[in-house]
Amino acid sequence: MSRSIVTITVNGIVHSHEVEARTLLVHYLREHCSQKGAHVGCDTTQCGCCTVHLDGRSVKSCTVLAVMADGREVTTIEGLGTAAHMHPLQEAFREHHALQCGYCTPGMVMQGVDILRRGCAGDEATIRHELEGNLCRCTGYQNIVDAIHSCADAVPSQIPIGEA
Repeated sequence: MSRSIVTITVNGIVHSHEVEARTLLVHYLREHCSQKGAHVGCDTTQCGCCTVHLDGRSVKSCTVLAVMADGREVTTIEGLGTAAHMHPLQEAFREHHALQCGYCTPGMVMQGVDILRRGCAGDEATIRHELEGNLCRCTGYQNIVDAIHSCADAVPSQIPIGEA
């Protein structure tokens, strides 16, 4: 099996590891970088539990090969904030009770930050459309939509991508 050395900046820290060419970014993050927030849900881009930011844009890390991220920057849910200094959207998820089991939450937050960054959180219908690739089996989405919408008034440049 072909192997390559990839160097990826994850949450501001440079990681360099030898991986098989077929290694998915989600597995690289979890196994080599100890970033467990990107969950493995479906491996088919349907659930969005593995959503991270690659060079500032949300991607489903189960469909990106680690070698495709070589030399690039990745932000995971762990890179958005800390328990003491949560990202504004993480705080909004808490305030709006936008999570239950928590399995989809990292992907929902990462997608939500991207929605906010792109200025697409102005109304409920648009937010729901933008979340179509992220599945939640617990909440019914309303509180997730409310949390994202509550941050919509922030100027996109005020929505930090991460602390890194």
